[in-house]
Amino acid sequence: MSLDLENILYLDLKDGRVTIQLFPDVAPNHVKRIKELVRQGFYNGLVWHRVIDGFMSQGGDPTGTGMGGSGVKLKAEFNAVPHTRGIVSMARAQHPDTADCQFFICLADSHFLNNQYTAWGRVIDGMEFVDKIKKGDAQQNGLVQDPDKIVSIVVAADV
Repeated sequence: MSLDLENILYLDLKDGRVTIQLFPDVAPNHVKRIKELVRQGFYNGLVWHRVIDGFMSQGGDPTGTGMGGSGVKLKAEFNAVPHTRGIVSMARAQHPDTADCQFFICLADSHFLNNQYTAWGRVIDGMEFVDKIKKGDAQQNGLVQDPDKIVSIVVAADV
């Protein structure tokens, strides 16, 4: 089976490369925006600011605080993809249509997120490297002191 390289991301972490398959069929606007940001180099060097062991790793905030964004809000594209281990989904504020640039990777099945967050991709290789992202303080909602960084993300077709 050959992969559609236009819908594959290579996420480089300190411990190795993670391959993410995008879901343009169920979250077309989110996939389009993620690829725009990736092609701008937006995510390169950003931190994993919120990481909760047994739940998820969240990054993509240009301020590293969990409060920043790119300035473009996306309308929710909730879909039938279950939030299982390895699913990549958009973080958002309380209102459904507030996703911007922050995303998370599920470290474990998190079905309570189903139909409440837009799943836009899935880790198909390198999940062991995601598991090695420095974890945050559970008492502080996963806040990470001296967090690991996203080394780079590229669209596979551009490599």
